[in-house]
Amino acid sequence: MNASPEHQRILLDVADLDRRIAQAERARTAPSQAARITELVAIRQEQLRELTALTGARDDARTELTRLESDVHLVEQRRARDAARLAAATNAKEAQALEHELESLARRQSDLEDIELAVMARAEDADAAVAAQQALLDITTAEGSALTAQAKADVAAAGELGEQLQRDRRAVTETLPEQLLAEYTRRAANSAGAALLTRGTCEGCRMLLPGTDLNDIRRAADDAVVSCPECGCILVRTEESGL
Repeated sequence: MNASPEHQRILLDVADLDRRIAQAERARTAPSQAARITELVAIRQEQLRELTALTGARDDARTELTRLESDVHLVEQRRARDAARLAAATNAKEAQALEHELESLARRQSDLEDIELAVMARAEDADAAVAAQQALLDITTAEGSALTAQAKADVAAAGELGEQLQRDRRAVTETLPEQLLAEYTRRAANSAGAALLTRGTCEGCRMLLPGTDLNDIRRAADDAVVSCPECGCILVRTEESGL
């Protein structure tokens, strides 16, 4: 196959555009933040589960504390009522019974208040644990939101860049012979498509060509379309080729 050296050099621009288009497409479909966002989603789910468990423990402690406060209040009311009855009692036997009951109620109130203090401490610890876990969740959520917003912006920018590069590619390829472009497209499916030959090295696969292959290329006509024996891309020859 033959094509003018000028058209072959244009293939280098097409190959560069294709490389940049591929980069833009990767940036659009797989933004750099994607892995961290996925990681944060998993972290946030685990933090939510932990927060749910801690909140449940806190609520249980608060419920128990409320019950104890009610029990203490009832005992206090009963003690006050019995104390009033004792003060008005005229029967010694009744007075003795009220005194025993008041002693029992005092012990009951003391026991309840001790339990109440322990549960109050547990509730305070549970409140602190919930607050600390919520703070962790807020940090994770904030990072995820920021990364998601940046990813959306990057995806939009990559999409716009890709569209512009496609327009540039269409403008460049309009100047190429149809057969040459088809040959480039066929090879680009498995290689760079076209690459510069620089001092005996294919810039597509970075391989230094053997002397026999270089001699064959050296003998080829200027308009001959030559290939890299390693990667199969079209080798574009210039004064930098070292031939």
